Amino acid sequence: MKIAIEGCMHGDLDNVYKTIQHHEQIHNTKVDLLLCCGDFQAVRNEKDMDSLNVPRKYKDMKSFWKYYSGQEVAPIPTIFIGGNHEASNYLWELYYGGWAATNIYFLGYAGVVKFGNLRIGGLSGIYNKHHYRSGHFERPPYNESTIRSVYHVREYDVQKLMQLEEPLDIFLSHDWPVGITDYGDSKALIQHKPYFRKEIEERTLGSKPAALLLEKLKPQYWFSAHLHCKFAAAVQHGNDGSVTKFLALDKCLPGKKFLQIIEIESEPGPFEILYDEEWLAITRKFNSIFPLTGRNANFSAAGMDIKESREWVRKKLEERQFKPFEFARTVPAYNPSQRIFDSIPETPQNPQTMSLLELLGLPYLLDSSPVSGERTEIPASPAPSDYPMHDSEEIPIDDIEEIEEAKADESTREEA
Repeated sequence: MKIAIEGCMHGDLDNVYKTIQHHEQIHNTKVDLLLCCGDFQAVRNEKDMDSLNVPRKYKDMKSFWKYYSGQEVAPIPTIFIGGNHEASNYLWELYYGGWAATNIYFLGYAGVVKFGNLRIGGLSGIYNKHHYRSGHFERPPYNESTIRSVYHVREYDVQKLMQLEEPLDIFLSHDWPVGITDYGDSKALIQHKPYFRKEIEERTLGSKPAALLLEKLKPQYWFSAHLHCKFAAAVQHGNDGSVTKFLALDKCLPGKKFLQIIEIESEPGPFEILYDEEWLAITRKFNSIFPLTGRNANFSAAGMDIKESREWVRKKLEERQFKPFEFARTVPAYNPSQRIFDSIPETPQNPQTMSLLELLGLPYLLDSSPVSGERTEIPASPAPSDYPMHDSEEIPIDDIEEIEEAKADESTREEA
């Protein structure tokens, strides 16, 4: 199986897909899967821009809306996680994961899926110690504070991932596990990015929760982005001989090392993205303590036995052959010739999320009050039909406008 890994997408789906297709043509090969390590920017329309935390000069529709509307279809199955530049209102609709567009799957705030016989996990967002032990208290429309805190990693989602016992083949995170520079050429990294030196020495470059997950999960591969450079490392885990191959990649720009293609042994195709039984059993167990205010979860109250939960989930998934629920549009897509109306619900209930929760026997909680945690009544989403469709090589590209590189000190890290 050939897998393309991409660093920060920043909405440039057209260019990334064209680059992969060019590689396929000149090498007479076929890429089976694209993995994106965050800053995907799944912006569907102008209103989504209100939830995208980027400097004003970078607020642009880019190309995701074409795939959301159906004007274009992703030529390669694509799995992505969230970073710190996202249409956070849309990703909240798909908190548990789901199709962001046809053939483009969001792993959720945390998630695991299967692709063929590979098991792929991921954690969205970036680490910030001030919000790590908070609940998910942010709701659209976001203010100047919550538009940033909404993408900060939460302990609740990390603890769900820490429950995994079965082996993972691949893990995705946006920021790097802290300490990963110990296992690669840190001297060359500092030479390329001199302002990393202080954070490397102080053990603050990267995410502490990601480091915990790396130590616990020991995946065969770990891919990241965020810091806009390429960095490779190999982490030896104790005495069991297992090794995690780490790779961070750049953003999609001319001359940048933003794309890598690897080959992994797998069963013969065709391949498709499927639900993971163990992960959904964990999701079912932990949903009762889903923290939806500023307070953290009460982890001791997650009382359901995971074995019992798993047996229940397995029966439900077998009925639909483990296939995710179908993609559905919940808001109109961008139309270059016509502005959208402002009457779109701030938090529409995504049919995929509703169907998954119904399958798992769980209540819908994403519209709960960020103060009390109680549910608030909101209008149901229009039917999908109400929003019609619009009629291991490094591969640089040279047809994208150059964007100045973000500084990497603490004050500007979230602009990366």
